[in-house]
Amino acid sequence: MDYSTYFTNHSTEEIAKDLIGRPLTFDNDKEKLGGYIVEAEAYLGKNDRAAHSYDGRRSQANEGLYRKGGTIYIYSQRQYFFFDIACQEENEPQGVLVRAIEPVWGIDTMIKNRNGKDGVLLTNGPGKMMQALGIHSRHWDLHFLNDSPFSVDLDDQHKKQAKEVIAAPRVGINQSDPEWAQKPLRYYVSGNPYVSDMKKRDYLENNGWQEK
Repeated sequence: MDYSTYFTNHSTEEIAKDLIGRPLTFDNDKEKLGGYIVEAEAYLGKNDRAAHSYDGRRSQANEGLYRKGGTIYIYSQRQYFFFDIACQEENEPQGVLVRAIEPVWGIDTMIKNRNGKDGVLLTNGPGKMMQALGIHSRHWDLHFLNDSPFSVDLDDQHKKQAKEVIAAPRVGINQSDPEWAQKPLRYYVSGNPYVSDMKKRDYLENNGWQEK
């Protein structure tokens, strides 16, 4: 797949929105695990106070953001790991955080990886998603998508279409900077139960997808 073009030829906001409904999978050498992306956040680089690369910060920990678009950037907080994909050209450190998927492939294995948690709790958050995929390290950090077991299916025929994609503020952003805290840079499928903070009362029929 032409990840280089896809992750550089559009704005990071457009990429994050377009990823909604695309299959994200991880091949663990035995089977394919994953599902459809239902929630993703854009981070806009050096001027974005919420970005790890704000003000040009650069270290071994966030080097993935500085690589060419389509490079995996995995970071950790406490015992949890998070999956980002760098966007834009090399040294323009923007990226998209995949926050949640609707599980489809390898669900039984993902439940085991989550110690028996199933239903929406299986993958309704970025740390949960990585646990479900069996990721417990930064091993694939700095790898280009093509050179990793991860895959994002860019074939539009395989993309699920949401009835509505919502743009909202990102999760957990420091409210001391209201401008960046409130920017609508989180995209998600309206009414999809696997979106990280979706309330039961807001669930929609067919999980918010268009009927085929």
